Amino acid sequence: MQKEILIVDDHLVVRTGVSIILEEKIKNISILTTENFNDTLKVLKEKKFDLIILDINIPGGRNTSMIEAIRDIQPEVKILIFSVYEEDTHACPYIIAGANGYLNKLSDKKKLTGAVDTILKTGNYLTPDIIKELVKASTNKQSIDPLDKLSKREREISELLIKGDGNIEIANKLSIQLTTVSTHKNKIFNKLNIKNIVELISLFNKSTGLNSSMQ
Repeated sequence: MQKEILIVDDHLVVRTGVSIILEEKIKNISILTTENFNDTLKVLKEKKFDLIILDINIPGGRNTSMIEAIRDIQPEVKILIFSVYEEDTHACPYIIAGANGYLNKLSDKKKLTGAVDTILKTGNYLTPDIIKELVKASTNKQSIDPLDKLSKREREISELLIKGDGNIEIANKLSIQLTTVSTHKNKIFNKLNIKNIVELISLFNKSTGLNSSMQ
């Protein structure tokens, strides 16, 4: 089955070079490119992709929040951050935000094709160095409030669920797809290890009491 790949980079040489390398080494792929974030979002609404190779510094870019904006449109798409910045200084925030991998632009052809092939086959590309940094980050930033595990969008949806809104109402209020609401809802329940709205309300009540006691 053909895999659809979107390369997002504001440099023509990078877009062209990466396209040529991938088409030479990986079979059954189709590649499309965009040069800014606004065009990227438009394309994502028109065509489904298996993988996005995303540069950090692009016109209209919003750092880690780009990942959430992308997943609001295509929740299941894989995202490989492709940046000039080193893994040990910039990878963790993007992986924690939901990216499936991080690769430095100075990587050679073999590493580039290996990263793309790995994500397409397994869903993630995490080097030992990135895993080490992720472990370090989780150890240093453990939170006593379980709701801190939620992303901004997941928190918004949780609050609407607590107010009694259904999936359709939430989709309309946040201008997102119904399937996206369902995906976020499942992630919320999994992250918080709960099974229903009643348990969600209980957690929010506990969180409110915890934050009040700490002020």
